[in-house]
Amino acid sequence: MVRKPFTARLVALVLTVLVVAPAVAGPLEDTVAAYGRGDYATALRLGRPLAEQGNASAQAMLGLMYALGRGVPQDFAAALTWYRKAADKGLPSAQSDLASMYDQGFGVKQDYAAALTWYRKAADQGFAGAE
Repeated sequence: MVRKPFTARLVALVLTVLVVAPAVAGPLEDTVAAYGRGDYATALRLGRPLAEQGNASAQAMLGLMYALGRGVPQDFAAALTWYRKAADKGLPSAQSDLASMYDQGFGVKQDYAAALTWYRKAADQGFAGAE
């Protein structure tokens, strides 16, 4: 399996969210727009309540923010927690990002078996970043 750098995966997630978000009206769209213009404080303020209410896309966005340290201190353990919540809901980009965390050992002990499991879940849904 060819491993892509973690940063490349995160950029792919942002691009995926930015492409999908315009079809969704409301707070998630506003969260993504704020993130896209670099207003991380607003993205966090708008996105955290959505994530806490169980919105998988918002949970993945919080995972991304913690993984990169955008608007929050970089915290791989927190990123892992948010990615797992979204991945457990079946969001393929979050499954791929969670796999990458296991693959690279960010916030968790490196575990290739767990990484493969999550990559497969994402790939089975046609997520190109995991295929």
